Amino acid sequence: MENTNRDNTNRENPRQNNRRPNNNRRFNREREVKEFEERVVQINRVSKTVKGGRKMRFAAIVVVGDKKGRVGYGLGKANEVPDAIRKATETAKKSVVRVPLVDGYRTIPHEIVGRYGAGEVVLRPAAEGTGIVAGGVVRAILELAGATDVITKCVGSRTPINQVHATMKALKELKTVDSVAKLRGLSVKEVR
Repeated sequence: MENTNRDNTNRENPRQNNRRPNNNRRFNREREVKEFEERVVQINRVSKTVKGGRKMRFAAIVVVGDKKGRVGYGLGKANEVPDAIRKATETAKKSVVRVPLVDGYRTIPHEIVGRYGAGEVVLRPAAEGTGIVAGGVVRAILELAGATDVITKCVGSRTPINQVHATMKALKELKTVDSVAKLRGLSVKEVR
């Protein structure tokens, strides 16, 4: 009789079994919904010559965004590529800013020039159906921000990190008609 009682107790309370919980991380990752989409813009291999030979390190630039007006970027350095990407992603999530897009997250409100170092990035609003006319780095940022119609031009330095900084600087300085009207204490009709 004692044996049957033990079996019943184990069936009622599965925690009393000597089984380990299934901690398979692959399934846990599939269940969690990601807030931001990530894109690796560039991976740079850096070598330092030391007494024993060359010491290799990696630097990664990552852009994150939710395609609804929020975007950020980060730079990560490490001895291995995955670690550099992870560090860059963490930094990018901390530096997320809101971009004021108009026409249902379609385009930017006005033309603007972002400058960083020797590089300039010109951003112009475009008509519907134009698409994003941009190079790799600027395209990644605008796509992850959620814009679909923007014309861009890079002038001067085309180093990816300079382009990222210049593009983000330009996006931070964008203003909508509503924000300008509120700042001046006027109605939207008076500003237009």
